[in-house]
Amino acid sequence: MSDDSKASNSKVYKPSEPTDMQAPKQSQTRLTNAAGNPVADNQNSLTAGKDGPVLLQDHHLLERMALFNRERVPERVVHAKGTGAFGTFRVTRAIPELTVAKLFQKEGTECRMLARFSQVAGESGFADTVRDPRGFSLKFYTEDGNWDMVGNNTPVFFVRDGLKFSDFIHSQKRHPVTHRRSETMMFDFWSLRPESMHQVVYMFGDRGIPRSHRHMNGYSSHTYSLWNDQGERVYVKWHFHTQQGIQNLAEPEAMEIAGKNPDFYFQDLFEAIERGEYPKWKVSLQVMPEADAETYHLDPFDLTKTWPHADYPLMEVGEFELNENPDNYFAQIEQAAFEPSNSPRGFGFSPDKMLQARLMSYADAHRYRIGANYAALPVNQAVSPVQTYHRDGQLRSDGNFGGMPVYEPNSFGGPVQYGEEAAEPPMTVGSRADRYGWPDTDEDYFAQPGALYRLLRAEEQNRMHDNFARHLGAAPDFIQQRYLIQLDKVDARLGAGVRASLEKPEMKAKPEIETILKEDHTHAAGGLMTAQTQQAVGADD
Repeated sequence: MSDDSKASNSKVYKPSEPTDMQAPKQSQTRLTNAAGNPVADNQNSLTAGKDGPVLLQDHHLLERMALFNRERVPERVVHAKGTGAFGTFRVTRAIPELTVAKLFQKEGTECRMLARFSQVAGESGFADTVRDPRGFSLKFYTEDGNWDMVGNNTPVFFVRDGLKFSDFIHSQKRHPVTHRRSETMMFDFWSLRPESMHQVVYMFGDRGIPRSHRHMNGYSSHTYSLWNDQGERVYVKWHFHTQQGIQNLAEPEAMEIAGKNPDFYFQDLFEAIERGEYPKWKVSLQVMPEADAETYHLDPFDLTKTWPHADYPLMEVGEFELNENPDNYFAQIEQAAFEPSNSPRGFGFSPDKMLQARLMSYADAHRYRIGANYAALPVNQAVSPVQTYHRDGQLRSDGNFGGMPVYEPNSFGGPVQYGEEAAEPPMTVGSRADRYGWPDTDEDYFAQPGALYRLLRAEEQNRMHDNFARHLGAAPDFIQQRYLIQLDKVDARLGAGVRASLEKPEMKAKPEIETILKEDHTHAAGGLMTAQTQQAVGADD
């Protein structure tokens, strides 16, 4: 390759940060993988049947996820800024009819646990009160090994296929030229992936900025499964409802707090526990019989959808409280490794495409970020016996299993497999391997976000209109118009309301930094949701 060719290739993507421009022409550049092989489909993972699990042969998906995990060193690529605490989980309802998991066999069973709450897009120095989803990760140290729940404070997510996860996160991160977060990138991606609408409407409502980590719910978001001693499987969604009440911040107040105390959430959680005001959450689940999944009118494994509570009501099974601050942040929070693949006997997965990708991605990220032996670190160690054939590797600081056999099978007393007693029941999956999904679908992306919008009181809707306008107004006009058309499909009042907010002088004005610094801001606080609205939103979560 000539020097001129190299110089040309190095400048293929050097966009400016426009405020207004015409829609660009369709790109003629063709996508390849890292080896230069053409990529036929960059929208849908390869699955065994339309609703089947993702196949390991989807090398394009694995390449994208593995490379994405290695983009930044050493902090987490996503959820970089987070705080947490230890606590106690207690079973309030035994469910042996649903699972053989030892944890849920008896009412009153307790185990120690760890919770970590985080920002999704921001770096470790990010302000806590920026509008962004919050990570809600839990680690339960059970007698059958660690059970991890890696969720968010929203019951849905922006995309439902792991193949699009890195693209979504890139759109929320920093612009490659300005190194600032870009509303252009955000709304460009969202407007081109209408499946994201449910989560975006949720995020631009009042719950988009919680008052603190103590005042927000958590959700598995993903569909998991449980199985009992008869080999019967049910699909479940997990819900963690705050007992402190849902409280939120209005965006002006949140911006003011960000300037005064960017670690506001950190301080709030730590000091509440130090005062003995231990935050608590109720643990519930929705249960769907396996047979229902084949005929239900919604795809039960679609991460952008909720299950209506009228069809699958909540069943409370436990509660937890956080009552112990970490002794050392780095050792116990920064090195904490949560992964949905930590699943003791009786817990299982589902054909949820995003979940299938995360089963690989999270563990892979930990091996890269912390090292091959991350599971042996004290904060990640199981309380149950660990007997593996994993040996050596970076930072092996324990006895490395001494002189035990290093291969299996062997004739010298090494650990052997459990066999059928630990085997998860077979899962029925489709048989035709293909890339299914958007845009070859007539799916309704707007019904559930529309229902969520109509549950809100008028004042909550008006705040949502302003929240959208503050951010959408910074995107180029053609992206604004594209997204406003989609908001119309959610609800005509939402589209009209955002258009009206965009015309407000304060939304149009882009004051210089010097002006902003001189202003004396006084903002009204975003208060507690009414019980009626809280219940209504809970009906759709």
